[in-house]
Amino acid sequence: METKYIFVTGGVVSSLGKGIISASIGKLLQARGYKVTIQKFDPYINIDPGTLNPYEHGECYVTADGMETDLDLGHYERFTGIQTTRNNSITTGRIYKTVIDRERRGDYLGKTIQVVPHITDEIKRRMLREEEKDEQLDFVITEVGGTIGDIESAPFMEAIRQLRWQLGRNAVNVHLTYVPYLKAADELKTKPTQHSVKELQSMGIQPDILVLRTERHLDDGMRMKVASFCNVDLECVVQSEDMPSIYEVPVNMQRQGLDAAIMRKIGIPVGETPAMKPWHDFLDKQRNAKREVHIGLVGKYDLQDAYKSIRESLNLAGIYNDVKAKLHFVNSETLTAQNVAEKLDGLAGIVICPGFGTRGIEGKIIAAEYTRTHDIPTFGICLGMQMMVIEFARNVLGYKDANSREMDGQTPHNVIDIMEEQKSITQMGGTMRLGAYECELKEGSKVYGAYFGDERAKVKGEKNTISERHRHRYEFNNQYQEEYEQKGMKCVGINPAASLVEIVEIPEKRWYIGTQFHPEYSSSVLNPHPLFMSFVKACL
Repeated sequence: METKYIFVTGGVVSSLGKGIISASIGKLLQARGYKVTIQKFDPYINIDPGTLNPYEHGECYVTADGMETDLDLGHYERFTGIQTTRNNSITTGRIYKTVIDRERRGDYLGKTIQVVPHITDEIKRRMLREEEKDEQLDFVITEVGGTIGDIESAPFMEAIRQLRWQLGRNAVNVHLTYVPYLKAADELKTKPTQHSVKELQSMGIQPDILVLRTERHLDDGMRMKVASFCNVDLECVVQSEDMPSIYEVPVNMQRQGLDAAIMRKIGIPVGETPAMKPWHDFLDKQRNAKREVHIGLVGKYDLQDAYKSIRESLNLAGIYNDVKAKLHFVNSETLTAQNVAEKLDGLAGIVICPGFGTRGIEGKIIAAEYTRTHDIPTFGICLGMQMMVIEFARNVLGYKDANSREMDGQTPHNVIDIMEEQKSITQMGGTMRLGAYECELKEGSKVYGAYFGDERAKVKGEKNTISERHRHRYEFNNQYQEEYEQKGMKCVGINPAASLVEIVEIPEKRWYIGTQFHPEYSSSVLNPHPLFMSFVKACL
């Protein structure tokens, strides 16, 4: 069949959950046997979110091909299990840069470059995924960041308007709005939704389907009112109530026929409703998990979106271990040798979180020492792993001045050093070691057992290689490897091409492992990451 296009826009306020709705639509269409991809268009002028402070924009997600992207791509991958690429995350900055680069090369033959048609044509080209014509996709879902009426999203709306005419029945607009509840009046109000749709219509786009975000159940009368005021069929007005978990959303959308409504609008026979058994089995596990495991996240960004993928990976691993992972943020800036015992009290395990810069690192080092000496399961990720390495150098190898070149350019014991290929780089954005790289695991190590199972039958010549995603500029200094190994911290994962140490562990501890890569980027609902699974098991 011809590729169909679904555009997901949002109104009233931001942070309504367009990413979750887009991921849910993708999941439901996948369950019907269609090949789907989901892409995010962000209206900001940064080339990518890689240089954005997590307080501004939450975590930066990294694709396997090395693109720093919006955190919504994490939702897309966790829900659908598809691998996104650099072509699934586009910003205004990338669009303009492409057009300006072309203009500088003289590709436009002296024409005046304008928002319409040049910018909108480039947006359309990317929305249609013209660079990936060999993909053979049934559905392309495009989520546009921001809110209707934002000045910066106007070119995206114009591109969608043009594509709706161009594609005819092969395109559908799903518009997500908010229905607030006014406590004083004890009423739900639809006026913000009506205004939002009017704004969309003024841009030449009539929504086909409305998803109403609400904290309270909407009755049929309320849906009928919205349908008649907004020129949308009643069966195409769907409500997205607050759910106990984001993973309930696809099932809730399926119950209300969101996927069926999309297919009717596009003119595809609806057929039977898919059973989605693995997804329901997962939800049953989640509902039945009564026991709790308390895990601390030692980091410096007190914002749940800053460590979104780590939080979700721990939640998923908890559910598959039949427990609820209760996560507690521990601010590394306020962590001292005097209060560490009190702050980590009652926690079954600790994740030392990734990050950049010197702020809060001494607290991470204190946490690493405390958990190592008290044998508390500890998982260090990226900078977290580097802090475990520095702590070990200071307190076991006896190098009290050990540090990372990132934090102290003059340290005589640079156990963490800048990577050779990074030394000549002066630009900040998109220049780190990014994306998936191979790592060979040492047989008999804890990580080997986590990935391949402790009883794995040996096949002669079989490679013990995994592939994980990276986002870093500094690395373990191999000059110290022998000393670490002798004193009990083993280098059990090595990148075969560059001999980079990817994983360290202390085998005699219950679970004390640091990874230079980010395993949280490859954990999904139906395939939780083996390291998180193993870590949560150790916490129990």
